[in-house]
Amino acid sequence: MTAGTDTFEMQVAGHRDYLMRFARLQLRNDAWAEDCVSETMVAALAKPQAFGNRSQLKTWLVGILKHKVLDTLRSRAREAVLETQTDDGMDELEALVFKVDGHFAQAPAEWGDPEKSLGSRQFIRILELCMEKMPAAMGRVFLMREWLELSTDEICKETGITATNLFVQLHRARLRLRECLEINWLQKA
Repeated sequence: MTAGTDTFEMQVAGHRDYLMRFARLQLRNDAWAEDCVSETMVAALAKPQAFGNRSQLKTWLVGILKHKVLDTLRSRAREAVLETQTDDGMDELEALVFKVDGHFAQAPAEWGDPEKSLGSRQFIRILELCMEKMPAAMGRVFLMREWLELSTDEICKETGITATNLFVQLHRARLRLRECLEINWLQKA
């Protein structure tokens, strides 16, 4: 059966694995992720006319999923305990990455064509693994900012942290992500 003859239900179901990976990265809880993906698929199948082929199906489903994830984060905020690590190794990482004057100790590795890399399934898998290695609280605010595209005020309200703390967490998350990608992707590419 070709993609053109698949039913709408089959096409939606074909994106389940991707939606699960996305939800797991956001929520770091398999049960919550499963619930969000199930709710996303039910919502999509309940109103297929809302899709209307105005975008790719995957893009539309991720849009629905983002709202489900945000709803879950809000409803579970009282249950979630944000970890507060006093020694998360960031001082050592920053000392290795930056000189005393704040400049990079070593120029970042050549990234080649980032657009091409983003299309690579292998790169996406490495990116997901790097995100999973991040401390949960740091990964959560990074994903809220970069993938859910929430504003600083929204993230601070949802997590109960200050804007200054958020910026520090985002800076540290980007450093960790850069280091992980350089080690696991760029050195192998």
